[in-house]
Amino acid sequence: MNAVEVRGLTKRYGNVQALQGIDLSVPEGMIFGLLGANGAGKSTLIKALVGALKPNSGDWQVLGLNPLRDQAKLRALIGYMPQGVALYEDLSARENLRFFGSAHGVPELEQRIGEALEFTELTNRADHAVYGFSGGMKKRVSLACALLHKPRMLLLDEPTAAVDPHLKVRSWQLFRELANAGTTLFISTHLMDEALLCDRLAIQQAGQILIVDTPQAILEHGQTQLTIQQAGQTSTHQIASTPSALAESLAGYGLNPAVQAIALQPDSLETIVLRMLQKSEVAQ
Repeated sequence: MNAVEVRGLTKRYGNVQALQGIDLSVPEGMIFGLLGANGAGKSTLIKALVGALKPNSGDWQVLGLNPLRDQAKLRALIGYMPQGVALYEDLSARENLRFFGSAHGVPELEQRIGEALEFTELTNRADHAVYGFSGGMKKRVSLACALLHKPRMLLLDEPTAAVDPHLKVRSWQLFRELANAGTTLFISTHLMDEALLCDRLAIQQAGQILIVDTPQAILEHGQTQLTIQQAGQTSTHQIASTPSALAESLAGYGLNPAVQAIALQPDSLETIVLRMLQKSEVAQ
């Protein structure tokens, strides 16, 4: 069973079409990234998946359940971390976890709180009021709250936005540990370096999905500049960013010992995504 199945999902806010017939399938047990600029509709899609808003049309299921009709059942199976911090800032990290855990009816709550604090590396600050935390620390408390009931799936909306580099690296290590243990992660981001860490990636623009594939396969939509130095001469070629294109380009050299160096300069993910977005805008 796929963790997410979406067909023809639409959502309008007045004259604004936030989602325009989204089709999407997300297999279980992977990190699935949703990449797009601010305003692309990423948060709207995630809110629809967690049952926080009602789409205008379409069919959608999360873990085999309808997010609106089966809201109570679904909430027991998923963890949701919104883009904005949703914590009680006058409470400590531990008290926030206790409050949300009680609302979920989490068994062995105090043990689970200790595990969540340790997993997110918050044990030393567990009894400090959240209002004194940095933005990155508050994000970690939010993640601990989302993890407390050991959900099968996590939906994280820009989880590392405005987080310092060290915390961002550690957050992604935690995400990978969760995925390796079987949790499905659905993560929205506008950061290209994070997109490369996902198992599969969807690129969203203006409420539409442009492409869904592995990051490596999306990189192969770009071009690579191949520079070869041979016998004192330098030649530069523009080739497709695929292993077969590189092999074909080098075949003519026959692994000649005179080939002194080979330099590759592939398009970045950002360049490829921007090109896709520009083509989409022209087509519209």
